[in-house]
Amino acid sequence: MSGGLTHFDAKGDAHMVDVSDKAVTARIAVAEGYVRMAQETFDIITEGRAKKGDVIGVARLAGIMGAKKTPDLIPLCHPLPVTKVSVELTPAPDLPGLRIEATVKTTGQTGVEMEALTAVSTAALTVFDMAKAVDKGMEITGIRVMLKDGGKSGRFEAA
Repeated sequence: MSGGLTHFDAKGDAHMVDVSDKAVTARIAVAEGYVRMAQETFDIITEGRAKKGDVIGVARLAGIMGAKKTPDLIPLCHPLPVTKVSVELTPAPDLPGLRIEATVKTTGQTGVEMEALTAVSTAALTVFDMAKAVDKGMEITGIRVMLKDGGKSGRFEAA
């Protein structure tokens, strides 16, 4: 783990990190997460039988929108010119459930890990919202950064 927490000043007050002296570089972040559900719910979603419509398609769009709204949701996030957001929801029959992966890119002075995490979280919450009528016991789990690259701190890949 690197140095101290960067979102606190010398007095311990929360503040937005000053990135004005950081280099503008290409940056990417990939995050993942899972929605575990009952087998019946998995079948309904993957067979396209959900009453609210295409769960996977709507969740994909919600994830993209979530990434773009990150600075509105996370108080100390910088607004960034996001240049790419992709969100993939893949059936994971062994859970049963869905694996969600978001990739976010920018060219800027700070990274896009929060945007990737927000995309995954928003997609997962959308799956929950669209399927809660049949399965209130769904579990959102395993949300984490898988890859981060660009900037002074370099590359990070989860084990």
